[in-house]
Amino acid sequence: MSRIGKTPIEVPPGVTIIKDGSELVVKGPKGELRGPLPEGIDMKIDGSVCTISCTKTDTKHLALHGFTRATLFNLVKGVTTGWTRTLELAGVGFRAAVTNGNLVLTVGFSHEVIVTPPPGIAFAVVEGKIIVSGIDKQLVGQVAANIRNVKKPEPYKGKGIKYLGEHIRKKEGKSAKAIGGSGAGGAGAAK
Repeated sequence: MSRIGKTPIEVPPGVTIIKDGSELVVKGPKGELRGPLPEGIDMKIDGSVCTISCTKTDTKHLALHGFTRATLFNLVKGVTTGWTRTLELAGVGFRAAVTNGNLVLTVGFSHEVIVTPPPGIAFAVVEGKIIVSGIDKQLVGQVAANIRNVKKPEPYKGKGIKYLGEHIRKKEGKSAKAIGGSGAGGAGAAK
């Protein structure tokens, strides 16, 4: 049995979990989310504790046991506290602003980049940091990844959009000694 799958989930007050065929429906103060309930996996609620059990013992279902428990935990946390992902701008003149719910990025291009949030996602900009928030963990992470892809951090100076706390491994730049020349002319200067 999966160690993660056997761990019970505490269901906070105000959250309801309903089994709807092959789906789990989780309703809470922030909204409603749906997640998969694969065949061979069962869910049981006892008071304020929810447990996931595996009815089949083959490798595929044992892997789905832990996956289903982790997914349900993410759904419960999403409808109670929500999920956030923070990005930071690194570069001279890089700016971000929220206008009419859209994120407007000025990151060194000849034009501003406008990112429109999908339903259920909200943007905020605080002290040069972009905060992506919502109730669906997967959607929050995907939107944050899309924003980061607008201007990935480059490896020489580290300029770009990066996750908060992300470490960028910097490369060493070219130097005159590495090229092998002595000054401006290189090998041609010896003539």
